Amino acid sequence: MMTDIGASLQHPRRSLGNRHRSQARKFLLMSQNDPEYIGWAEQSARQAVLHDFTHPDNWRVLVEAKLQANDDIGIRAVIVELFSVLGRNPDSVKQLDGVDMNELGSEILEASLGADPLDPDSWWEKTKRENDGVEAFCNRVKKLDLRDIRANVLFSRRLERLRDSGFEDEFLELSKLVLAHRPNNHETWSELGRLHERRGEYDNAWMCYDQAQLHFPEIPARDRFIERMESKMDDGDSVSWNAPGIDSRVEFLNRMQNLANQTQPPTHETQEDEDEILPLEEVDVLLAENRLTEAFFLARRMAAEGIDGAIEKVEEIRGIL
Repeated sequence: MMTDIGASLQHPRRSLGNRHRSQARKFLLMSQNDPEYIGWAEQSARQAVLHDFTHPDNWRVLVEAKLQANDDIGIRAVIVELFSVLGRNPDSVKQLDGVDMNELGSEILEASLGADPLDPDSWWEKTKRENDGVEAFCNRVKKLDLRDIRANVLFSRRLERLRDSGFEDEFLELSKLVLAHRPNNHETWSELGRLHERRGEYDNAWMCYDQAQLHFPEIPARDRFIERMESKMDDGDSVSWNAPGIDSRVEFLNRMQNLANQTQPPTHETQEDEDEILPLEEVDVLLAENRLTEAFFLARRMAAEGIDGAIEKVEEIRGIL
């Protein structure tokens, strides 16, 4: 069975994926003389997908290794995993019950990759040629569960292609929805910040860069933005700007929390306790219901408001996301 690779990776690493795919192909060739190498081929192919789920050849070599091993269940698991990355409902694979995956697994894989290319440039070339392709895509994103970090990254990069082709408003709307599913996608926060900055929407830019730096402090996106703004003012540009105040930050985080609420499946209503609920207990309730993104934005809002213990709660949730 294929392991859960989604939690192990945030962003693809093409060179490592290429290296492991090359090793997998070498082991597959060697397995023609010694079947024991099939296991090594499968392990290398898994690593290739782990490090770069956006390269279709990594999925192909993994299915090829499963075929060599005559692993019908394993091939089915790969297809389910791919469906998850593509934002599809994994339950749709139930339609394939009774299908001989050893016979048709490669065909199903190719059909899936052809209909929904993993490469964002190939996907955009296909989408822009379709009638109402952009509109259909935007409607689809609004219905997807993008909590899988791989699907989140994949659709973020597709949204970047929309933005680069002039669909900036769609990018702004849908990127926030993507982040409501996975607020630790720092690349998308940075891309949002750049667009807001270019449009002169400096408060929104700061708040996006702030989120990006929180989740990936190795790249100080917020600090660099502040330096650029200070440089503009020092150079005499007609720019007068101060970092957003508490009220603006709270409003922004409230909007993100509301978006996160819309992306979550409905939960059973619980009887409200007559006793007053302490602020951080609201966060704990959301965590207990596994509503992680709502809990994160609520804790961030409380941290902005200066509530004791909120910063520590933010860090706790970041460790879970």
